[in-house]
Amino acid sequence: MSDHSDPAQASKNRPRLSWRENIEAVRTRGTRFCAASCIVAIMLAGTASPGLAQVRVKDIADVEGVRENQLVGYGLVVGLNGTGDKLDSAVFTRESLVGMLERLGVNTRDQIAKLQTKNVAAVMVTGSLPAFARTGSRIDISVSAIGDATNLSGGTLLVTPLLAADGEVYGVGQGAVTTGAIAARGGSGSSVTRNVPTSGKIANGAIVEREVSFALGMHDEVALALRNPDLTTARRMEAAINAELGASVARATDPRTVELNLHNMDVVATLARIEDLRVEPDSPAVVVIDETSGTIVMGANVRISTVAIAQGNLTIRVSETPEVSQPGALSNGTTRTVPRSTISIDTEHDHKLGILNASPTLRDLVASLNALGVGPRDLISILQAIKAAGALQADLEIK
Repeated sequence: MSDHSDPAQASKNRPRLSWRENIEAVRTRGTRFCAASCIVAIMLAGTASPGLAQVRVKDIADVEGVRENQLVGYGLVVGLNGTGDKLDSAVFTRESLVGMLERLGVNTRDQIAKLQTKNVAAVMVTGSLPAFARTGSRIDISVSAIGDATNLSGGTLLVTPLLAADGEVYGVGQGAVTTGAIAARGGSGSSVTRNVPTSGKIANGAIVEREVSFALGMHDEVALALRNPDLTTARRMEAAINAELGASVARATDPRTVELNLHNMDVVATLARIEDLRVEPDSPAVVVIDETSGTIVMGANVRISTVAIAQGNLTIRVSETPEVSQPGALSNGTTRTVPRSTISIDTEHDHKLGILNASPTLRDLVASLNALGVGPRDLISILQAIKAAGALQADLEIK
């Protein structure tokens, strides 16, 4: 007799299911398949290669000498709907307006006392000149009121020279100002304001008139500057570059600088190869606390030694319940309101001493801190106390 059953016979012997039971069976199998897929996805995410933490050299370092230059200028915004500077109090706006009209052939200095326009505002214009910006290219600029103007929306910036630190003009700005703000005022004095209406931007609002000369291809020796100085990261970058180029091209000289010797090489092509190399950056153990917003940020290398913690608050509640005192009949008394105060104190005596175990990873540390069951404000005090006890193996920065 065979040990294998006949599939056809087994199919006949299988109990027949109703259409409702068939639908439920399909739904159950689909749910199990979905759950299994989610578990596999989580396992794959947890066992991902550490190489995913590597970043490109261009994202953590800059070529020394290749940087932006700050530009600043003073100008006038016109066309405002009565929200500009008051010329009686903003003397610089009045003088700037008179000087601009004189340059355009309009003499108003003899009638300066009659200038009462409210459609002009004095502003400071700022921008950044990118590296390798060429003459005729455009850059974005920001416009900010310096007088008593209340709104720059709808205004137009007149031609404004933009100067660098050397006092030379590197760009000229002009264009319509966009603030992205809403400001409305009612006749009774009520007002609504969203964002900042006295500051705006002009996209592509300035034209570059002068270039900053820098011949990158003519330099045989170039240095890479790390944005976050770290000796370990600098050494890893040195090793990655030398492994790619097959020679002792890179040399880390300090936590911020990696020098490159590019003799007999195409500088631009070599830098293009280097900036796409991937390096795993290292970072110090730091805990940053912003007490204003209650924000806590921890680095991946933060560790805590085993420590015992007991945390509790003293809460005092004062409730006022006024009561009415009614005099007796024929007593010639008056009805009065008598204050009644109730004071209760909660010392949270049920909070006990807990053990915060040493955490080998950031995930374990977060789980241990969450197990304390405290909010961000209390957690800030706990971290400060742990640091004072010497159990927090990280720098504590408080903003």
